[in-house]
Amino acid sequence: MAIHPTAIISPKAEIGPDCEIGPYCVIGDNVTLGANSRLRSHVVIERDTTIGERCDAYPFAALGGRTQDLKFQGEETHLYIGDDNTFRENVTVHRGTKPETPTRIGNHNLFLCYAHVAHECQVGNHTIFSNNATIAGHVTVGDHAIISGLSAVHQFCRVGEHSMTAGLARVVQDVPPFMIVDGNPSSTRGLNIVGLQRRGFPEEDIRALKTAYKKLFLKKDLNLGEQLKVFRELPEAQNPSAQALIQFIETTDRGIVR
Repeated sequence: MAIHPTAIISPKAEIGPDCEIGPYCVIGDNVTLGANSRLRSHVVIERDTTIGERCDAYPFAALGGRTQDLKFQGEETHLYIGDDNTFRENVTVHRGTKPETPTRIGNHNLFLCYAHVAHECQVGNHTIFSNNATIAGHVTVGDHAIISGLSAVHQFCRVGEHSMTAGLARVVQDVPPFMIVDGNPSSTRGLNIVGLQRRGFPEEDIRALKTAYKKLFLKKDLNLGEQLKVFRELPEAQNPSAQALIQFIETTDRGIVR
């Protein structure tokens, strides 16, 4: 373990083996930092934050900050971060507002400079938040989603797995899995074919999702519910990836970006 003499670490914090804590880092009460994690310099980890193994935080990242939700009444709230996450410069991640609804981040995620994860958000695995990507409170982000630079996601929205949200996008409804959304306001522009191919999706899945895009998103003037009924009658709708898309649409509360 290597701890710089200028670092300030609460006696109530638990630091795992082989961690590196650089100059001017501050670690608060009831923080757990997993083995082989690195805080490069000037990193602040506030109270009641649990961070897994092999995480890497760059200068001025602030993790576990108090929620910005005005309903917060000083309760004991939490942030849970998994393994192998990278937080570049000035990233901010906040704790939950209520004890029973912590903010959670999975494994193998990359947060680039100035990205922000608000209270009660649930982030999956292998996601990428580009520079200044921002998600408001209670947002759920599925595995392998990419949120591009300067884009913003409204509170309570869902960002589907394997989707891509383009730069500068304004997202006020759920981003469908496997798709690319873009614009202000956002619309679904096509299937995330390159991303799916890079992740080894079989051709039959990609063909089924292409059909789903054409039936559900290409003709935006048609009723989505009616189009979904038509698509469900096609053989492609039985594909597992298509089924995941159908379930996502059917369980939306805010509506779907089309």
